[in-house]
Amino acid sequence: MPTRSKVIYNDMKNYILGLYEKSMPKDLSWPEKLKAANECGFDYIEISIDETDEKLNRLDWTKDEKFQLKKDIHETGLPIYSMCLSGHRKYPLGSKDEVIREKSLTIMEKAVDFAADLGIRIIQLAGYDVYYEESDEATRTYFAENLKKACEMAATKGVMLGFETMETPFMDTVEKAMYYVHNMNSVYLGVYPDIGNLTNSGYITGKSVSEDIKMGNGHIVAAHLKETKPGQYREVPFGMGHTEFIPCLEMCRELGVKMFVGEFWYTGSKDWKMDLEFANDFLRDKINKVYR
Repeated sequence: MPTRSKVIYNDMKNYILGLYEKSMPKDLSWPEKLKAANECGFDYIEISIDETDEKLNRLDWTKDEKFQLKKDIHETGLPIYSMCLSGHRKYPLGSKDEVIREKSLTIMEKAVDFAADLGIRIIQLAGYDVYYEESDEATRTYFAENLKKACEMAATKGVMLGFETMETPFMDTVEKAMYYVHNMNSVYLGVYPDIGNLTNSGYITGKSVSEDIKMGNGHIVAAHLKETKPGQYREVPFGMGHTEFIPCLEMCRELGVKMFVGEFWYTGSKDWKMDLEFANDFLRDKINKVYR
């Protein structure tokens, strides 16, 4: 019997740390964003497709426009591995308005195609049935129906979908996200928890954040690392909030999670690049204490 060759894993990273696109000034070109993220120590960028027309219009890019971004990725050496698809906040899967629901599915289909064309592995879905409407049984029913269609779209291109745990009661825990993961029963749907949002949820309910993360065992595709304070979910500087990074990371390691994204926002600082460096140092210090 021939001897099997030994596989060498010495160069395999214990984890990779991405950077949320909106942590940088929006007027930067893609080469500038990719270069800045690379120079500040991040392993990849998470592209934003939010509810603004500017970001949603990216889903209608031509082949040439997509190819140009692929060239920028190649030339800078920094990939785009994930997409934060928050555009469904304005056009939710569970809306009672049929026109909006159709728009939500169009966005979903275009996002899957965009991801497949760019080599994006994961699309993070906002865990809302609706956002600007009142949630009720009807919106939850529509949400489940259209989520099934979204999973089928993702399956056709081999793209992972992952629920972000949010700040509203509909899906503010991994446990709640897993209800839909189990019901869809699709290998292409998992959970992409936001550690900061979970910390705020745990503060409200008194439940263990790490134990909630454990509820997603086998289904957590990546995690957002974000700082929060009680009642404040955005724009809290790292080190100035109450996010329980270490116990959450310990649970993530136990569950085999390898992809993280540092989520924070550019707020006009002239020293934004120093902010990127600080975030990278802060988060890697936390992660490296666990992922040794």
